[in-house]
Amino acid sequence: MYIDFCEVITIRGIYKDVATLRQDLEEWELAVLEAFGAKMTDKENPFPCIPATIGNKTNQLRYGYIGYPRSNTTTVELVQLMKNFTNEAIMYGPNTSLIVFYEITDNMKEDYTVEVYEQLFWRQLAGLSVCDEMDWPKNISYNPHHPLWEFCFNGEKFSMYCATPAHKNRKSRHFETMMLAITPRSVLEEFGRSESFASNIKKQVRKRMEKYDSIEIHPDLNSYGSEDNFEWTKCPFHQFLNLFKQ
Repeated sequence: MYIDFCEVITIRGIYKDVATLRQDLEEWELAVLEAFGAKMTDKENPFPCIPATIGNKTNQLRYGYIGYPRSNTTTVELVQLMKNFTNEAIMYGPNTSLIVFYEITDNMKEDYTVEVYEQLFWRQLAGLSVCDEMDWPKNISYNPHHPLWEFCFNGEKFSMYCATPAHKNRKSRHFETMMLAITPRSVLEEFGRSESFASNIKKQVRKRMEKYDSIEIHPDLNSYGSEDNFEWTKCPFHQFLNLFKQ
């Protein structure tokens, strides 16, 4: 029904950070990759998300570079990256995530607020859903306000993290460009396999976050399945989904 929007276009594939491949990156791509690496390896101020730092250290993270986030063609680029990642993630290792960097303008870096980036984030997710060729899993609520809701694509469940230049005080969500970190639910489940291990990791993450951010831990940050487990309280997911369907 949405062939015009979801048609396959030729894009670059998923990138593994190997020294010999860095020479093929554009200037802005190399800059954000190096900034991300510095963030993951900072020993004086460790990044709060321990699974992410492990994935970076073991080189199990994979990267994608796409364009301006307001462009429909950029959403299609994201669709292709997600298709490739869901089909190949099992081969990347138990600590993998897909890190997606957007190419944004100086105006976006300087003027866009957290709220504007929030709308862009949900627009991206809605665009992915419109182009998803597989049905939404029946055991996952389609309502983003449900505590057991999580984003699904290509039959797989994912945790979706978004960082932006506008997050000045919550530094755990600050980055030089708009960035997504897309983690398969299976990766998080592996960390939670041992209750004592998961509890220890969660305590360490919260302890790091208290030092990392200059404001209190977000009240909506909670464990999957908790009644108040929401990434952003106001979720326009269906609003953007309907927009793409018009």
